[in-house]
Amino acid sequence: MPNGSHNGVSPVHHHPDYYLKDGNITFLVQDTLFRVHRHFFEVESQFFLQEFAKTPKDGTSDSSAFRLDKVTISDFSNFLWVWYSPRYRRDSKPKDHWLTILELSTAWQFPEMKKLAVDELQKFDIEPVEKITTYDRYQIDRSLLLPAYKLLCKRVGRMSIEEGEQLKLHTVLGIQEARERAIRSAAERGCLSPTSADADDEELEKILVDVFSLKGHVANRQAAQPQGKPEPPPIVKTPTPKPDVNGANKSSTPGSNDNKQKDANKNTGTVCNLIHQTHPLMPEKCRGENEKRIDERQ
Repeated sequence: MPNGSHNGVSPVHHHPDYYLKDGNITFLVQDTLFRVHRHFFEVESQFFLQEFAKTPKDGTSDSSAFRLDKVTISDFSNFLWVWYSPRYRRDSKPKDHWLTILELSTAWQFPEMKKLAVDELQKFDIEPVEKITTYDRYQIDRSLLLPAYKLLCKRVGRMSIEEGEQLKLHTVLGIQEARERAIRSAAERGCLSPTSADADDEELEKILVDVFSLKGHVANRQAAQPQGKPEPPPIVKTPTPKPDVNGANKSSTPGSNDNKQKDANKNTGTVCNLIHQTHPLMPEKCRGENEKRIDERQ
């Protein structure tokens, strides 16, 4: 890796993957230089727009690299990976990888990347207390916590002191209230010596929605989801060709319809392939260049 010095203080290194020849902004993270594309940081993040405006000359070269504090080389690499990985949808990353992206996208105000991190974290089986504390810390839609609240209500025994210290007071009190109401509900249904685990799932959800004021959150999420099955496309009947004056049917040239259908299928396949290859956060122009560049490195 190329070595150099930053303001004559200490040697710095070019990152092996994210110091790009066609990059147009340089970041300094600890002792490593990253040269990437400024567009990604300006198109979505109000934080970086404001920071770039304060020091417009920073980042234009290695000697004037834009310094990023409170972030490690590994974490910044994980953050850039979202934009620069052509195999994004095939790569499986661990929970901590997405927690890093969630943290940085929140701090640097990248709402679309934050949404992507949340969507990926939803695929993991995260322990209820950890999930609640994480989602509260980064102000994520609380309706996503309904399954975690249910698990805490249904499990045997109360929360430990350590768990209670991790959760906010209103969460601890809310879980306790929901458990008591769930026990009453189970008793009203005739359950002998009921516990909160004996409550009906649907009834427990209603209790939790009420206790944690999730009604608006749940309604908004349901409204955003497609309702019911999509209507089938209308059936268009092909009219029967009328005979001409000579008694022959008027029709298109033999085989022309088959050729048109093949062309249509071919075009559709091409479009579908492009859609599957499309990265959720990467502009089309940069995507093609990045995939070509990474393939050349490999």
